[in-house]
Amino acid sequence: MTSPHGGEAADGVGTSPAIDTSKPHPARMYDYLLGGKDNYEVDQEAAERFIRTAPEARAAVRANRRFMHRAVRHVVGEGGVRQILDIGTGLPTEPNVHQVARAIAPGTRVAYVDNDPIVSAHSRSLLDDDDDRTSVVLADLREPRTVLDHPDVRRVIDFDEPVALLLVAVLHFLTEEDDPDAVVATLLDALPAGSHLVLSHATLDVHEQARAEAVNVYRSATASMNPRGHDRVLGFFGDLALAEPGLVLVPDWRPDEPPRPDVPPIGIYGGVARKGG
Repeated sequence: MTSPHGGEAADGVGTSPAIDTSKPHPARMYDYLLGGKDNYEVDQEAAERFIRTAPEARAAVRANRRFMHRAVRHVVGEGGVRQILDIGTGLPTEPNVHQVARAIAPGTRVAYVDNDPIVSAHSRSLLDDDDDRTSVVLADLREPRTVLDHPDVRRVIDFDEPVALLLVAVLHFLTEEDDPDAVVATLLDALPAGSHLVLSHATLDVHEQARAEAVNVYRSATASMNPRGHDRVLGFFGDLALAEPGLVLVPDWRPDEPPRPDVPPIGIYGGVARKGG
């Protein structure tokens, strides 16, 4: 779960954004909530404030991560997709998308896109020098055309063949002024028939205004959080065909284990849809 901001020149030669440790960063806060160590004191303090106002926070990010794993297994195993564009990937936490996908189809190609240079550095460090099936790109989700045209995306993704687009816990860092509908539409328009969209998004539908204070924590971060309701999130899928059970809370999307009574409701919607034609 990371913000869309930051970037690199479309030719891949531009200056990378500096690492800002003066403000909490959503990707590093997410890493802390997952139990990672790639974060700073400012991220830890913000994440702890978030936990105090949203006690289910740790359970939520883990449920979202498990949803992503199940969704990747679905699009690769049942959907037959062999290339993945993961935008807003966040700091790597094993198993990563390429590891989950390649456990089913070893030749799967993956392009990771994120704004944080720390994410980029850690992601690259996990890849083998001779891994020509994976790329790591610094880019801005708000400029989807730049993402699609980036040479390191084009190096591994063939847009004439089906692609799985992952927008997992990232769109809620776009404001309405960022026009997230146009961003998603531009990305989907570039994908051929047989492609899939995997999307998850924070919501206040579950806890209503009880979590408004938690959302305010992100106002001091490098990107604000903008939870949206079910119908609004559903609109991002456009006319794509949603896989069963549709857009649901992430623990309810094809769970591979029975629900735990000690886990509170999770305010994140998730769904997977296929582009027809």
